[in-house]
Order: sequence, then C-alpha cells, then structure tokens
Amino acid sequence: MARGLAVAWAVLGPLLWGCALALQGGMLYPRESPSRERKELDGLWSFRADFSDNRRRGFEEQWYRRPLRESGPTLDMPVPSSFNDISQDWRLRHFVGWVWYEREVILPERWTQDLSTRVVLRIGSAHAYAIVWVNGVDTLEHEGGYLPFEADISNLVQVRLTAQMSPGPVSDFYTLPVGIRTVAVTESQFLINGKPFYFHGVNKHEDADIRGKGFDWPLLVKDFNLLRWLGANAFRTSHYPYAEEVLQMCDRYGIVVIDECPGVGLALPQFFNNMSLQNHMRVMEEVVRRDKNHPAVVMWSVANEPASHLESAGYYLKMVIAHTKALDPSRPVTFVTNSNYAADKGAPYVDVICLNSYYSWYHDYGHLELIQQQLTTQFESWYKTYQKPIIQSEYGAETIVGFHQDPPLMFTEEYQKSLLEQYHVVLDQKRRKYVVGELIWNFADFMTEQSPTRVLGNKKGVFTRQRQPKSAAFLLRERYWKIANETRYPYSIAKSQCLENSPFT
Repeated sequence: MARGLAVAWAVLGPLLWGCALALQGGMLYPRESPSRERKELDGLWSFRADFSDNRRRGFEEQWYRRPLRESGPTLDMPVPSSFNDISQDWRLRHFVGWVWYEREVILPERWTQDLSTRVVLRIGSAHAYAIVWVNGVDTLEHEGGYLPFEADISNLVQVRLTAQMSPGPVSDFYTLPVGIRTVAVTESQFLINGKPFYFHGVNKHEDADIRGKGFDWPLLVKDFNLLRWLGANAFRTSHYPYAEEVLQMCDRYGIVVIDECPGVGLALPQFFNNMSLQNHMRVMEEVVRRDKNHPAVVMWSVANEPASHLESAGYYLKMVIAHTKALDPSRPVTFVTNSNYAADKGAPYVDVICLNSYYSWYHDYGHLELIQQQLTTQFESWYKTYQKPIIQSEYGAETIVGFHQDPPLMFTEEYQKSLLEQYHVVLDQKRRKYVVGELIWNFADFMTEQSPTRVLGNKKGVFTRQRQPKSAAFLLRERYWKIANETRYPYSIAKSQCLENSPFT
C-alpha cells in the first residue's frame, strides 16, 4: 500500500462515494456536493465465469481472498454490460451460474484518513444474487436484479486510528431536481395536473447489440431521440425497473413512465404462496424507495401477465397492490393482464385496467378482418364490468425487416402495419370515452432465448435492434403526432430549449 493511499479490491460494485453524514429513509441517488464525493467504478473489470461442474470452485478455492488473476486467467469485462454479449466464447453466451468480477481501486487520501468520512460502496444493479467482498471481507449480499444496494465500508478502507476533527458543525449538501405534478384517476380518465392525459407510446426493453442489457449513454440518447421522432409521450418499463439514469432522462424530457417491478412469469398456482408474496412486497418497497422522487413516474405496475384467473392470485395481487398503495398513496397502481375479464381475480383492486391482447397474431392467424370486432368486445366487456379507465398495454405483430407481401402475410412489414391500423380504428373510437392509452409492443426488436417461434429474438419492434425504422414506425409517427397535437395542453409553461415543439409536455 502506497503511503497516504488505500487500495481496495471489490467483487462487484460500480460506485464508491464518501460523505460526512449518515442518511436515513429513502435511498438517494449519489450526487456530488460540497460534502459528498463520488468515484465511478465503471470501465474494465477482471472477469471469470466459474465453469466447474458444480459452479462453486470460486467459493471452494476462495477466489475472493486474493487478486483474481492469481487464481487463473481472467477476461477484461466492461461494467456495466451483459457478459453474455461481449465475449466470442460460445460457453458464455448461454452461461448460467456464478461469475466473478473484480476491480482494484485507489481511494482519495481524505476518504481513508478522515474518520468522519463515510465510504459507501453502492451497486447500481447485479443479477440475480450478488455477494460483495472488499479486501477479502464478505461485505454485503443482495437477492434480485435491477435495483441498487449499498454498504458502509469505512472500516475496511480507513487506515488511521486517530484523526483531527474540524471544529463546528458539519454541513451536508444533496441536490435533487424537482418536478411538481398531481396524478388522479376517475371512472374514465387519467388526470395529470387535473387534465386528461392519453398515453401514446411504447413498451421497451433494456437491450441492444453488443452491450445486451448493459446501460449505455449513447444508446439511451438515441432512444430518446427516436421517442421524440415518434411523437411518443410514455412508456412502460417492461418488465422490470430500468436504470436510474433512464428515469432521470424521462424527468428531463417529460416522458411519462409506468414503472413495473420484475413480477413476470407468475403463471403457476405454486407461485402465489406466502414466501413469494413477502418477496414481492419487499421488491415493491425497493422500487418505490428508489423511484418515488421521479415526477415522470405516474403509476406503479406490480406484475405482467400473472395467472390472475386463479383464486390464490386474487388474494396475492390484492395484498401486493394494497402494500404498494400504502408505500405511495400519491400514485395509482395496476398490473398488466391477459386474462379474461370475467375470470380476472385481481382487476377489482387496480386503479387502471391494463390489457395485453394480440388479435390475429397468437390466434386467428392472418384474420385481420376480425380485429375490430374482437377489440371492441374486449373494451366494452372490461369497462362494463369494472368501470375503470383502460390502457391497451400491449399489442403488435412479429415483423422481419425487408419481408414484403401483398396481400399482407404474417412476418411481413405490410402485416404489422395493417394489424396496427385495425387496432387504431377501435382505439380512436374508445379513447374519446374510457380508453386512456395505447402502448405498442415493442419499441425495438430484442434478443430472447432460442426457440422455434423466435428468429434471432423477438421481432415485434417498430425499430430493429439496431434502431432502424420498419414501415410501422412511420405509421406510428403520423398517428402519435396527430394525437399529440389534438390533446396538447395550452402552451403555458416554460419548456426545455432542447424540446421545442415536443409532444412530451
């Protein structure tokens, strides 16, 4: 260890920061201020996947006790990113098991010698179960991805036992961009600042070539430029909380967000047990704790397509929704359903009905002429039963760019465009009554597991995975800008100069 400096190595962890005072309550995003310093740990980390048969060689040989390179070969791995998409090693593409990340860090002298300084290690997100060592010491563990966790590591990095304390009180500064708005729901409207709001936007995934699900600033800015180009004003974080920087961009650009927790795949009766319920409620606490200060977030979604026709699911969803409302009484709560209106046991407890339907895609293949009747029946049945505003939260068709056929056939650009047009006829009829939103599935093509029904991933995007437009993108652009111009609020508030003539406010 060099004189006056402390060296720490950590398995996982993209951020270190030092501050003078402990904080209670919500988990604040780390911002620099006169009393707070931050040190980003993004960049190249040493990496190794544990390819042993039991995937536990790293624990058995205690790889965390010394630099990772001393126990075998390592790879350079960028953080943040998805390791599956970086290497050309085919074993990593579908690897499931323990992987090890390591970074050696030189800390500022004040952090290590001033005992009044707290040094906090903060992990923005790690999948799916993370164990973090600092200088060989097991420091913290966290289950579940997408959300941040942190630990005070002052005692592991501070090297002096005595310190001179400056006289007088210590000031603590934290800056937080603030937006003020209200959200309310009536029997037929979604209100923001007391005025009817219509969601016209997309569902997204954190996914792109090379980086996979890793956060990437250039990609994020490109996506927001494409949202602006489309005239979209909203998206749902399907099916998990997104990186905090994404929500910061939404606040800045005025994009409205339905913030969804990773409650996806609840398809079997055994999933609706007390252990799952407690874990689900804990995750909602983490989501709300992290995102409650973002004005862009207007509604919480506690699940996507659960088996909500089950009796046990009804009680389960009732408890999760009630818990979320207790955590944040200021926002409506929903879950996204694909159940039948007469059988859905969770719908009575939501504030807004969010419906996924894929007419003329997953059934009645090719029968575009049935969509208007089926969609009209869907909306009227749900509204008559529940008297709540409705969002068409998913609809769409798989499309391989460059495939063309007339009359339209499935997987062609013409079919995707025609399917959307049929939906839009009914949406235009009902949005003047009780339908308050439409979110296309999906913004862009994204990678999935291999299967006979997927051609290099899900192709329901209106953009390719490389963010190039399909024919349907131009259809949506014309529609969304028309809706934006029809529903735009009076020009009464100051706008960001980079968003002149934007539909976002």
